[in-house]
Amino acid sequence: MKVTRIAYSKSLNAGKYAQLADQAALLGAVRTLVWRQYGSIAGVGVKDRTVRDQWMRDGTAAGFGVLANAWKETVRDAFCDITANREAAKVKVRRAIAKLKVAEGEKKRLFTAVKRETWAEDPYLSRMMRKHWRRGRNRTTNQIVVRSDQYKTFTLTKGGNVWLAVPGLERRSLVKIPLNTTIAPTGTLRLILRGGQVEVHYAIEAATMKSSKRPCGSRKIGVDKGYTEALTDSDGQHHGTELGKLLTAESDHRKVKGQRRAKLRALAEKAEQRGDLAKAQRIRDNNLGTIKRQRRSNAWKCRVRDLTFKAVHQVFDKASLVVAEDLTKTFSGRKKRGKNTNRRLTAWTKGITAEALETVSVRRGSAVRLVNAAYTSQAVPFTDILGVRKGDRLHCTQCGAVWQADHAGAINILERDGDPDISLFTPHKRVKQILQERTDRQRSGLPMDQDSSTRLCRCGERNIQPMLNSER
Repeated sequence: MKVTRIAYSKSLNAGKYAQLADQAALLGAVRTLVWRQYGSIAGVGVKDRTVRDQWMRDGTAAGFGVLANAWKETVRDAFCDITANREAAKVKVRRAIAKLKVAEGEKKRLFTAVKRETWAEDPYLSRMMRKHWRRGRNRTTNQIVVRSDQYKTFTLTKGGNVWLAVPGLERRSLVKIPLNTTIAPTGTLRLILRGGQVEVHYAIEAATMKSSKRPCGSRKIGVDKGYTEALTDSDGQHHGTELGKLLTAESDHRKVKGQRRAKLRALAEKAEQRGDLAKAQRIRDNNLGTIKRQRRSNAWKCRVRDLTFKAVHQVFDKASLVVAEDLTKTFSGRKKRGKNTNRRLTAWTKGITAEALETVSVRRGSAVRLVNAAYTSQAVPFTDILGVRKGDRLHCTQCGAVWQADHAGAINILERDGDPDISLFTPHKRVKQILQERTDRQRSGLPMDQDSSTRLCRCGERNIQPMLNSER
């Protein structure tokens, strides 16, 4: 498994950045051309090497204004993006095929056509691909892809920071970039230019990382994703408790900053209407820039990732198997919440948590198992009774026990693993129906099914005092 590492330029002068920006703009035009000509059905089955050879023969490449290796790597990278875009659409098409009420042989034929890129010959598949695969367009004009044999790394002093020398626009001319790290990047590089700084993205093997040699625990633990903390495990322990404050503070800061920028933007527009173009330009130059905003955003994202990965490592210190909810689901019922709550929840970092669980589990030789999380934070642990949720507290309607909601969710997620009636893809309405049926069967005194997980409420009978009324 490979992971991406990022090195940043340090004290890069404006002249070098301008050279890289000019090159990135020219390569952005090449990327746009690839997407325009091959970003739809015309690019199905076409290889990047075929396009490269054709453009060299007909003279198209002569007008790019960059070195050959630079635009060839850009073409290859653009074709990879187009392929990924098309494969994402195929996922939805395969789901539609699976729901068709046709013979299994016909389904197999359709699946094969999608896999072998012959779907354009079938009317149904062609129609479904047109529905789910929209023509893409390029908006990337700040990236340079550098092949592994086209750059050099060196240091000025022993043990000092690394310098990176990459090709410029002229042949045999190198742009030397000082980096903020003592570790030299390897493999194919992706240079991303943002606000006067260069980000150097490169991939390394996860097995070479220090955390890959860190042993994991031996238990099976369920975890629940929260807002105020990164994770809560089934033992009742909260991990990454600073996450909520970090997300709320940044969201509130962006709200205030956005309101002030909107006022300044309105002043600039009014100045333009009066004919005072100089004042409007001064406002845009000095008050509506994005360099500081982007720098703050990058620092905030780094803090969130660091906090989340540390929390996940703490969980795997105890567990060899982690049962987690499927974090690909989106929020519903946003109108029921206030504006501030909805705004703060948009920064909920589910994607980072999902990435951390997958990455750390692979590095440390453990496993993650996803389950259906519907009603796990509303059902009373060890029962199928739907309790009453008040804030971060869950009240049992039968015995009156009070649970911390995230702790209860983690226990239910752990119990949900292996549930014979609720699979990962069971609709949430069906999950609620199953839980209600189990509760009604319990109350009516009917005999339980052998495979049913219906249990009497044992909140007050079990020795779980640390779980009850737990505080953060």
